[in-house]
Amino acid sequence: MASEKVLTFNDDNFDADVLKATVPVLVDFWATWCAPCKAIAPVIDAIADEYDGKVKVGKVNVDDNPGTPGKYGVRGIPTVILFKDGKVVDQVVGAVPKAQLEALIKKAL
Repeated sequence: MASEKVLTFNDDNFDADVLKATVPVLVDFWATWCAPCKAIAPVIDAIADEYDGKVKVGKVNVDDNPGTPGKYGVRGIPTVILFKDGKVVDQVVGAVPKAQLEALIKKAL
């Protein structure tokens, strides 16, 4: 079950919704055909629920929005990038455990 707190980012809204956000933003770069992306989806949903109000959480479909992943050097998916004040704080590639994503978020809080 997907969380309604997980936002959808795309090439058009990325600057406004991610780079200009007033809180840190965790972005999951994914694709519908990617099995590891599906594996990490429940973790992304849980983080969106737990950090609601402290961190924005969203996804970018790399097939539908090729510009944004290219800009940030996304070569493999899933890639999860944490942004704060319009800059990349850190990133991880692959279906990583929830604890690893929480450690990423703590760098920006």
